[in-house]
Amino acid sequence: MTKVRDSGMPAAEQWESYFDAAGILESLGCRDLNGDAVEFGCGYGTFTIAAAQMMLGTIYALDIDPRMVTATAERVSRVGLQNVVVEQRDFVAEGCGRESQSASLVLLFNILHFEDPVGLLREAHRVLRLGGLVGIIHWNYDEHTPRGPPLNIRPRPQQCRAWGEDAGLRWVRNESFPGSPWHWGMVLKRS
Repeated sequence: MTKVRDSGMPAAEQWESYFDAAGILESLGCRDLNGDAVEFGCGYGTFTIAAAQMMLGTIYALDIDPRMVTATAERVSRVGLQNVVVEQRDFVAEGCGRESQSASLVLLFNILHFEDPVGLLREAHRVLRLGGLVGIIHWNYDEHTPRGPPLNIRPRPQQCRAWGEDAGLRWVRNESFPGSPWHWGMVLKRS
């Protein structure tokens, strides 16, 4: 199994205190999005739940860690969502398991610090239909953030844009999140 480097998770309550999940998804254009989504690295389901509540399609929430898969599946069940499929998957080594051009949205949240970000963005490109969006968030490049990978592997927005363009995606815009001050965001598109 290929776990993303420096991808340990704190307690769920602490993790979720860093984000306004619904606000981030809204800013990235997820409200009433028609079509399916693939979330690479769902963690505790922080964004899975919010995305499923605002999207019209199915969200495929993937994680390599069986504890995260269990936590997300339990939360989805408790909330009663019917449009989420939670799957344990080594998407770095095996891809996301979805058909080419089958998704309208890919979520890459706090994950592009691993060894092959362009490869993951290529997989996002492959699974997206024309006009589909990639939502990216990551920790600010700032040593004072309460968490995040070490600065020497923490990507900056301009790096992620270049990686996305190398993967065949088009940059649409950068985003800031007033309710989530520790993060920056970006939207890419398959044209």
